[in-house]
Amino acid sequence: MAGLCKRILCPRALAWGPNKAIQTRLQSTAARPSATVPSPELPSHSKVSPRLSTLKSAKPFSEFLTDTFNRQHDYLRISVTERCNLRCLYCMPEEGIDLSPSAKLLTSPEILYLSSLFVSQGVTKIRLTGGEPTVRKDIVPLMQDIGKLRQNGLRELCLTTNGISLHRKLDPMVEAGLTGVNLSLDTLDPFQFQIMTRRKGFDAVMKSIDRILELNKVGAGIKLKINCVVMRGMNDREILPFVELGREKPIEVRFIEYMPFDGNKWNQGKMFPYQEMLAVIREKYPTFEKVADHKNDTSKTYRVPGFEGRVGFITSMTHNFCGTCNRLRITSDGNLKVCLFGNAEVSLRDIIRKENAGNPIDLDAMNDLQLLETVQSASRLSDEGALVNEREREILDIIGMAVKRKKAKHAGMDQLKDMKNRPMILIDNKPKQRPTYSLTTRASPPWSNIPVYMLSHLPPTSQARLYHSGRSTADPKDQNQNTSRPSPSLPTTSDADLPHLTPSKTVHMTQITEKPETKRLATAACTVSFSNKRPYSILRKGQTHKGDVFSVARIAGIMAAKRTPDIVPLCHPGIGITGVEVSVELNEPKNIDFGSMKIVATVSCFGRTGVEMEAMTATMGAALTVYDMLKAVDKGMVIDAVRLLEKQGGKSGHWIREERVE
Repeated sequence: MAGLCKRILCPRALAWGPNKAIQTRLQSTAARPSATVPSPELPSHSKVSPRLSTLKSAKPFSEFLTDTFNRQHDYLRISVTERCNLRCLYCMPEEGIDLSPSAKLLTSPEILYLSSLFVSQGVTKIRLTGGEPTVRKDIVPLMQDIGKLRQNGLRELCLTTNGISLHRKLDPMVEAGLTGVNLSLDTLDPFQFQIMTRRKGFDAVMKSIDRILELNKVGAGIKLKINCVVMRGMNDREILPFVELGREKPIEVRFIEYMPFDGNKWNQGKMFPYQEMLAVIREKYPTFEKVADHKNDTSKTYRVPGFEGRVGFITSMTHNFCGTCNRLRITSDGNLKVCLFGNAEVSLRDIIRKENAGNPIDLDAMNDLQLLETVQSASRLSDEGALVNEREREILDIIGMAVKRKKAKHAGMDQLKDMKNRPMILIDNKPKQRPTYSLTTRASPPWSNIPVYMLSHLPPTSQARLYHSGRSTADPKDQNQNTSRPSPSLPTTSDADLPHLTPSKTVHMTQITEKPETKRLATAACTVSFSNKRPYSILRKGQTHKGDVFSVARIAGIMAAKRTPDIVPLCHPGIGITGVEVSVELNEPKNIDFGSMKIVATVSCFGRTGVEMEAMTATMGAALTVYDMLKAVDKGMVIDAVRLLEKQGGKSGHWIREERVE
């Protein structure tokens, strides 16, 4: 039992008394101020027993959270929702996501239970993520419950957020024990923000940043880091403005290399590597210098001498930091991921719910099952050499097995871009068509009761065989990298045929930086057909009661052409339109109709990409305006025959529709 004691006990467990709920003990401990002294390592609102600190430094770290490369995982990230109030280009797949049924997601009592269990094993830092964690309705009460664990050894309670609604909830979060905020912000341009996130909200984000800085001035002690994903051709020109945010403000901006996840249109051409970022900054600030990093830092930290803030680089793609990784992740549906880029996951949720007939654990069920009591009891019993509760022993064994399977490093860039993994927005949700295994359909090897789905690129039979045999799915000759087998062959379609389609058959905004600048022109047309005589009669006489239909429609067409990138997702913004001409003509009725309006739009530019979509959007903008101004007399109008008539410039040269030659 000595080995079991060594594995299962966290030093903080000795301070727990038997047969009481954790919250009750936390309150009683907090009521004895004479037994506590401030610790320089902890936030000002945290207190810890001197005896507890001594025990912590004396006892070994939990073997369950230590992998075969002796990395000690004391940092847990928990996704509390898969929902988000933004639709960032690099995070959200173009086709959107399927949200999981609420019954599949972890409840607040389940999150609190897992938090307590991991803290009992030595986790000192918990970060709540999403999706966007602030959209969870009970995020503040949840943080209050988790924050109480700081008296059991939790030192940091952090949040990763987009900042849209943070300013409304920040004050009670700080009271709950919030110590750090990583705020995602990829542009300082409000218009570009709307393009990159597909939503408005820039002002709200800046309000959240300002509120954090205000609270820090009065001693809140919140570590603020702004995370910026840098994409070539999208926001790389804003590197210097982000650096200059820290001129007079204590802000750390961290530039993140663009990383591949399912559906985020990743390609290497968009990836702006860290060395190039350094070169951009040093061109203006030659004295830009390196700062000493901490052992488990994910970023390489720098500073401009004289600036209040700092700059970090998260180099997941070009210089991995796997050797010092101390992070584990629990997804919103209760799966443990030992590596962000790994596609192996194991379910903790199903084990927790097994004693509740597979149903979600609510507050009543948590109390009936005494979940929080058994966490502390497990640590105490282990220390005394007694048998640990079966539920905790089973979960810790699952965690330990998963941690021991962690590789020395994740796959390289060439492998990652082709590997099947969750989309970034669903790093907390099960990918489509990922096989799962039932507790009741397996044989009975030692680990057969673990609900797990591993390496989704393998067929279910192969997954089960490799899992039950205990073998790694990686090549035995290379246990240091995640690898993936080729996907079944698909019909070949080259980028030359469909420039918005990548080799992995996902859509992306076409890379145009290498294209030559040429004169480009496109002409498109459409028709608004009337369903009765009144529109033609009114238009022949002149203005309607809403005004001049012809003039307003032409103006609408011009405005629509300029706003095309806001409407058509893969169109490039800022292409520099040099001219827009919109013609709106009335066609006389014929024997078989009641007349119509023919709209023709010509758009030109001098640039690297064509303007066909701008021309067609212009015709539709004009046509919809015609409909709007005449709908009082004809709701049966039909807008149809939207087509490209001609385009000039670019690789495909001059193209013309036959109907144009008349």
